[in-house]
Amino acid sequence: MLACIALLLIPARVTIYVSTRGSDKWSGRYAAPTKNHQDGPLATIEGARDHARNISPDTPVTVIIESGTYRIRTPITFGPGDSGRERLYEGKSNVVISGLARLGRWRKLSNGYLQTTLPEVTRDGWNFSQLFVNGERRYRPRLPKKGYFTIADHRDPTPESKGHGNDRFGFSPGEIKADWANLDDVEVCAFHIWSMSRNRIKSVDAATNTVTFKAPTGYEASWDDFTKGNRYLVENVKEALSDPGEWYLDRPTGVLTYIPEPGETPENIDVEAPVSPYLVGFEGDVKSKKWVSGITLKNLNFEGGNWNLSPTGRNYPQAEADLSGEVRFSGARSCSLEKCSIRHTGEYGVDIGQGCRDVAVNQCKLEDLGAGGVKIGEQTWEHDENLLTSHCTVSDSVINGGGRMHPAAVGVWVGQNPFIQVVGNTIHDLYYTGVSVGWSWGYQANGAHDNTVSNNRISDIGQGVLSDMGGIYTLGPQAGTVLSGNRIHDVYSFSYGGWGIYPDEGSSNLSITGNCVFRCKSAGFHQHYGENNKVSNNIFALNGDSQIMRTRAEDHLSFSFDNNIVYWEKGPLLASNWTGNNYKFDHNYYWCLSGKFDFAGMGLKDWQAKGQDVHSHIQDPGFRDPMHGDFRLRQDLEGFRGFPAMSPDFEKPVKPWPRAWPD
Repeated sequence: MLACIALLLIPARVTIYVSTRGSDKWSGRYAAPTKNHQDGPLATIEGARDHARNISPDTPVTVIIESGTYRIRTPITFGPGDSGRERLYEGKSNVVISGLARLGRWRKLSNGYLQTTLPEVTRDGWNFSQLFVNGERRYRPRLPKKGYFTIADHRDPTPESKGHGNDRFGFSPGEIKADWANLDDVEVCAFHIWSMSRNRIKSVDAATNTVTFKAPTGYEASWDDFTKGNRYLVENVKEALSDPGEWYLDRPTGVLTYIPEPGETPENIDVEAPVSPYLVGFEGDVKSKKWVSGITLKNLNFEGGNWNLSPTGRNYPQAEADLSGEVRFSGARSCSLEKCSIRHTGEYGVDIGQGCRDVAVNQCKLEDLGAGGVKIGEQTWEHDENLLTSHCTVSDSVINGGGRMHPAAVGVWVGQNPFIQVVGNTIHDLYYTGVSVGWSWGYQANGAHDNTVSNNRISDIGQGVLSDMGGIYTLGPQAGTVLSGNRIHDVYSFSYGGWGIYPDEGSSNLSITGNCVFRCKSAGFHQHYGENNKVSNNIFALNGDSQIMRTRAEDHLSFSFDNNIVYWEKGPLLASNWTGNNYKFDHNYYWCLSGKFDFAGMGLKDWQAKGQDVHSHIQDPGFRDPMHGDFRLRQDLEGFRGFPAMSPDFEKPVKPWPRAWPD
């Protein structure tokens, strides 16, 4: 009897339908229009959201969105009034929520170029820096056409910029010209070390070959300067429009010119440009602690997001961490994206901002990203537990093809936040770091702890564009944080610093276990400085300049290195700074194909006399096919436990996206 009463008390689920054949004047109770066309599905997700507001929060609501493309010009937003015990917005078959506008009325010029005029550009001030043709990103004209320019000479900043970074440099004759059309729209992309700035031109002095920008970089530091020899590109130059796939928007006239790829005609191209600044906002009232909660978006495909450079340019010191996402959470509780896709973005795919808890990105696909995949948390330590973002998850998702506009972006970025899980993802094809956790430099207390980065596949990171990066990168003390079971490979920096696992700047109390790291340019593992990290049961194999690195010697234990396999072809096992003895190596297996075993300039016996690797072995582990990424053992290593038995079958194929930056 009690069970029957309980069933009667459960509110009945309400279903609302949305269709491209619908109308927001209808009730949404029917999946298709009625025969008399007096009722039927709603036309928009916003219409369904507004209907759901009139339903009790205790009543589960499912919004079924029929297949089709739903174009928006402004973001879809959810606030505290849209919360409920269960609010599910689910796509049926192929549902696309697009912030892109279709462009047409192309005319073909005598040279084969295509042109159209966009009145909204001159009339309404519409601007865009991204264009997509038949579902693929196309790029604005750049100089040089191949490779990079390099800064010819360093210039001291102008007096008004001194103390705030640099605002000018010297270039080789002819690389930058004062008489280019629409000079205000030209962008100088200057590569520093681990970042790139986009700069607006203020003036060009042809007599001294000096370009001066409208704003300085922001930091008076070598890593943020315009150093002689650094690379740069000049983007959005009208006079450089010459190659198939390039396009140029002449803002004063509203004329868009596109050079078609072979086989493309006005009849068979679908050209789209972004109009909506972002796509979806979960907007709780953080200040009043009124949350948006209980909302799930499932099986929806999002595309677009219009990001444009500010009139003064932009520079950010690391990870493009100031950028937001196309799906934004703030003050959100128990909300999620499930089996969704996000592509063709100008910023990050997802931004889980302040005051969020139990927000999940699960089984999603994030591809062709202007910046990175997912951002979680804040750059400052939030001491109010109600406002601190925590207990969020990115799981079983694909993040592929990032940094297409902002190369220093990260696959998954976690700030000063605890209890974050990054688990089971494929993170591929980025120009900086795969996963970054923590946001404090040195040993001071901060908000990052008890985070988990496990069982991810992280590959093709860096690709020779930036430097000083890691497949997994950490900052600051992080008690309880675990990096485990990850397969990391092909991390390749421009100059120094292509590392697999990289505890930087005071990273401490990490558990690094069961990872397989191979083919990284500089080393499989590098600790800049930190305390009491435990590195155990990992494979570091076939890495480049060295296998293991430590930069700073300190008065405490840097890390312990136990029960690992290190397998390499040639070069040093240990590189950088191994002064002192505040590290502990033991129970490891080492095998060098060249037969040269060097332990920080010592033979094994002298190394053991220091108390290092007393119980370790020089022994071939018998990997099945290491040159092709198969690190399963042919034999059981006596005493070795927890080996990450990962084969190439562990990989999930991902689509390669066209490169954004030169090789």
